Amino acid sequence: MRTSIFAFATDLHDEGVDTVLDAIAERGGAEGITVAASYHHGRDVFPHNPRRKVHFLEGGAVFFRPQPSAFIGQMEPHVSALATEHDVFADLRAAADARGMELHAWTVFLHNTTLGTRYPDCAVRNAFGDVYVTDLCPANPEVRRYAVSLAADLMRYGFDNVLAESLHYHPLEHGFHHERYFVDLGASARFLLGLCFCEHCLERARQRGIDADAVQSAARERIQSAFDAPPEDEGVDGIDEDDARRLADGDLSEYLDMRAEAVATLAADIASVVDERGGRFTFMDLSGAVKGYATGRPEGDPAPTIAWRLGVDLAALAQACHAVQAIGYAADPERLRLDLSAYLEITRDDADLSVALRPMAPDCDAADNLAEKLALCRDLGLVRADFYHYGFMRLSSLDLIRAALRR
Repeated sequence: MRTSIFAFATDLHDEGVDTVLDAIAERGGAEGITVAASYHHGRDVFPHNPRRKVHFLEGGAVFFRPQPSAFIGQMEPHVSALATEHDVFADLRAAADARGMELHAWTVFLHNTTLGTRYPDCAVRNAFGDVYVTDLCPANPEVRRYAVSLAADLMRYGFDNVLAESLHYHPLEHGFHHERYFVDLGASARFLLGLCFCEHCLERARQRGIDADAVQSAARERIQSAFDAPPEDEGVDGIDEDDARRLADGDLSEYLDMRAEAVATLAADIASVVDERGGRFTFMDLSGAVKGYATGRPEGDPAPTIAWRLGVDLAALAQACHAVQAIGYAADPERLRLDLSAYLEITRDDADLSVALRPMAPDCDAADNLAEKLALCRDLGLVRADFYHYGFMRLSSLDLIRAALRR
């Protein structure tokens, strides 16, 4: 099993490419770096950064220098100020090669407030027609062209692997700063408020023989009922897939299939261009983050049982991609085993499985805990573990990673 550590281009720029790679390889014992090529907004604390301790990341930006010719006549990426100042990725490729390190492009595709604001016709629209500028719609042809072009252009830097984050739909809560609602909506209404009913989703549905207008109308009515009065308690896991598919007199079932097909075919298109350029393509499923990001203590059924809410059909994606990555944000190794085993039941015959782990709070406070998780990942046959995140962790977490790897 290979290992890598997530990092930002700002980490490399501020601390120096050689400093970061030496820390990852020598102190952390990892064989690769997984660097953010495109990323969303965030305000983060960087404990060991010599230039800034609390930084607002330039959101919705790419951190490499795209070729203008790659995006002629279509959506164009927002280029970070850092990339105009310093072609970090060019330096990184050479430095990684000199150390024999693997280089992975961590790419946030569709969760992009900057582009959603700039191109509102490409953003998600809810059942009431409200625009969610936080997210680009994977059914939108313009968005699909942009995502494929982004991956193709990124491969000029010779990445070994493109790790795709947010290449799917998102739930209501993901994500804008100061999100607020002061009424209890319930799981069903929150789920329905996350569905996209833009013209392209509606048209794809109609092409499948779905009465898209009826689905949209039923979604509006169900949401409005939650606005009007408190809904019934729906438990830890909220609405399940069978219940969701019965909504709108069963018409929502086909609508969910349409969403999953839009995501899977987009992933297949991107995997193809990455493969043509000598790389591998890994689809990251965020279900584990939905369950465990805040506390490190996910509850209920295994993480992949909620992937459908994101328009993620793991079986189809395993056939389309080289690998799938699970988010293993869990303090308890046995909970991690539960989730990873569930992923393997779906993906084993068609794609490799990798995992993202946090070697720090709230998931991990000792090398023994991380070592147990790594051992079970090896036993299950995972191909790679990525550790999140160089810039966010204390440097002592690198020592913890190395100690866990040696056990």
